[in-house]
Amino acid sequence: MSIGTLLIRADASTAIGTGHVMRCLALAQAWQDAGGHALFAMAESTEAIRSRIQSEYCGVFCISAAIGNSDDLLQTIALSKQQNCEWIAVDGYQFRADYQRGLKAAGFKVLFLDDYGHSDHYTADVVLNQNVSATPALYSDREEQTRLVLGPRYALLRREFKVWNSWQRANPAVCRHVLVTMGGSDVGNATATAIKALDISRLSEIEATVIAGGSNPNFEKLQGMVSASRRKIKLLKDVSRVGEFMAAADVAISAAGTTCWELCLLGLPALLIDVADNQTALAEELQKRGCAIHIAKGSATPEKIAQTLQSLIESQERRQLLSKASRELVDGKGAMRVVSVLRGGRILGLRPLRNEDRRLLWQWANDLEVRAASFSADPISWETHTAWFDEKLRSAQGSAAKNIILIAEDEEANPVGQIRFDARPDGEWEVDVSLAKSMRGRGLGSDLIESGLRELAVRGGRTRVHALVKPENVASVRSFERAAFRNAGMHQVRGHNAVHLVYERN
Repeated sequence: MSIGTLLIRADASTAIGTGHVMRCLALAQAWQDAGGHALFAMAESTEAIRSRIQSEYCGVFCISAAIGNSDDLLQTIALSKQQNCEWIAVDGYQFRADYQRGLKAAGFKVLFLDDYGHSDHYTADVVLNQNVSATPALYSDREEQTRLVLGPRYALLRREFKVWNSWQRANPAVCRHVLVTMGGSDVGNATATAIKALDISRLSEIEATVIAGGSNPNFEKLQGMVSASRRKIKLLKDVSRVGEFMAAADVAISAAGTTCWELCLLGLPALLIDVADNQTALAEELQKRGCAIHIAKGSATPEKIAQTLQSLIESQERRQLLSKASRELVDGKGAMRVVSVLRGGRILGLRPLRNEDRRLLWQWANDLEVRAASFSADPISWETHTAWFDEKLRSAQGSAAKNIILIAEDEEANPVGQIRFDARPDGEWEVDVSLAKSMRGRGLGSDLIESGLRELAVRGGRTRVHALVKPENVASVRSFERAAFRNAGMHQVRGHNAVHLVYERN
């Protein structure tokens, strides 16, 4: 079941940078993962950004007006009506109070992405500020119904970073691998300053990977600098899997933009340079919280960077402290939390089963309503459950897993339900679903089933799933039918009648 279409109004250029669009791309991906469609409306862009957006199956539409003016507003409204959008997300410093009012007057729900309270008044349904320093005081002039979503718990990270959510960094005693990443455009060419710092440093054994964004106008100059360098430096452009390079690095030299949240998730100790004025507050706050080292733009000379980098590399203890603090700040689930807010606080998403879920699943399984709905009503002993759990955990490993068990979490990352797919001898799947008692009766069953089916579909190919439900469990039957299962008649399970429901996807 689709949740509708989200239109994102954001721009990118060498002057604006790419951060607004890239964090909105994370929002678009999370919206897609929840079953919706996402579109971008842009007045300014670069070829690299358009290609990236389109590669993520998002449409890109042109706004032929100055950013944020009345013509921009009218074109965005017309496009949103044409595409049957319910929500519009707006991200950019040129969009102010009148733009929000215009979208609301046209009948749309509005998400307004903000960094420092740049609008005079806020009429949007939701205001998102993912920065560490975000407080309600920034938005005192707002409508009563405007909901504030503040802080790095809502940091928008792209889908590619999902695999790193539970990854742990080693922080070796001796480190040599340096990552340099200065944003998508880097109009001030801070990347060149970082390369010079590597060149003049006394760290003769370091190896560096320098990532230039797809909109970087200085790439040829950087190639020349790398070729002439006496250090081992690899220069890459427009990298799509940045997380892999962050995981391989020991330390980073980075701009203090949206990349900060990615560095925090992977616990990568970093030197942050505020290459734009709107990055200073974030860099200062991350240093204050012990998550990074800030080198102010005015003092970010090659000599200063080289000296600070050497000090960080030589102190394993400091790297460990930075890594721990930054990892505690960001858990990688921010985009899902935002989508959950837009959907009224429904289930965010799913994570794989973990060993610490053992007792929780036992408690859920022995709930009186769950036992009554089961084809075996007897209580489950701890010993029986432990043996079952260990077998399920073991058989869920590897590419040929015999079962998939996923835990659903709410926007506070609290477990609220589970969905399990068990492989059948014919190569198809059988599904089992349950919700925590406090979450029942909210219409969340079909959401959980649909989310599970999307995770199952990631395996690719043909997907055919069977569900067997007692006829008296009407709510469960309806949840499966809302999730596009068809009723295939009655079946016998352990002497009980069961409704046989089938889902098929090519």
